[in-house]
Amino acid sequence: MTPFTWLIDQYRHLLDLPPHTARVTLHEGHTPLIPVPNLAKTLGGDFQLWIKYEGLNPTGSFKDRGMTAAISEALGRGARSVICASTGNTAASAAAYAARAGMQAIVLVPQGKVAAGKLAGAIAYGAQVVQVDGSFDEALAMVVAMTEKHPLALVNSINPYRIEGQKTSAFEICDVLGAAPDWLCLPVGNAGNITAYWAGFKQYHAHHSSGLPQVLGVQAAGSAPLVLGHPVLHPETVATAIRIGQPARGEQALQAAQESGGRIIAVSDEQILAMQKQLAGCEGIWVEPASAAGLAGLAQQIETGQLDPSGQRIVAVCTGHGMKDPDIITQGGLSLKSIPAELGALDEIIIR
Repeated sequence: MTPFTWLIDQYRHLLDLPPHTARVTLHEGHTPLIPVPNLAKTLGGDFQLWIKYEGLNPTGSFKDRGMTAAISEALGRGARSVICASTGNTAASAAAYAARAGMQAIVLVPQGKVAAGKLAGAIAYGAQVVQVDGSFDEALAMVVAMTEKHPLALVNSINPYRIEGQKTSAFEICDVLGAAPDWLCLPVGNAGNITAYWAGFKQYHAHHSSGLPQVLGVQAAGSAPLVLGHPVLHPETVATAIRIGQPARGEQALQAAQESGGRIIAVSDEQILAMQKQLAGCEGIWVEPASAAGLAGLAQQIETGQLDPSGQRIVAVCTGHGMKDPDIITQGGLSLKSIPAELGALDEIIIR
């Protein structure tokens, strides 16, 4: 059996982390790059498409990459408590890594706006979860203010070490493909991930001449401040992970799109949910709604002729597992067939 290599050790030469950084890991990263030819065929065009399935990280989302770095740095400098605002995935990740490090975690979430699966995770890992009667952006402002008053380590993506950890996914993609893809498609919420990927690709290219992708960032239409050009005070979308009206790293996200020759667009909730269903149905990959946004954006761009995929190598980042938000599948009620325990009844269904 091959020994586990900590992400931070594997890519330390490409990461800007201080010498005091400790080692707090749950064996995050090393997620698969899954070819999805069935989906590529339905989208049209002769091209190669892969899913970077970040839902297979320890707490079910990409946040674990940044959290192993942020918590390790905080522990190494003597911090005993961490705090964050979250739409769900950061909460679960921060709570898990804090527990691993023997630290206290305090999590602020917008009341009634977090998927039950994510909230349950944060509670299970022992975090002190506080609901705020307001938006994520208001909760984040409160967190920042608290870290200025108390010795708490802030572990949202405005923490630079979160970005350092999240860059490792770009490195892994290049390692597997041998070079950067032509396009990278991913959801955009607080914009830390798009910032990290672009920084990672640029850094990897500087060391390995791997090329650079064009970046397609995708927001939900009801929560698309970077597309609209102004904050959204009351963001609304079924894609709870990207329900953010004032991204902390919005400027860096716009810069990443511009520098790469890509763009940031918006898609409807209907397009997001349709892609979530399509990916699960034709490739067997179930992701939370926000994770399907990048692919929904790719489909829209191909359909409208704004992106010609022919001959391209395209990677879509799916940021969280479907189990993070199963209610979206079941909330309309399950319509399941019920039959008597008789072989003939089953026969009728199969023959039809």
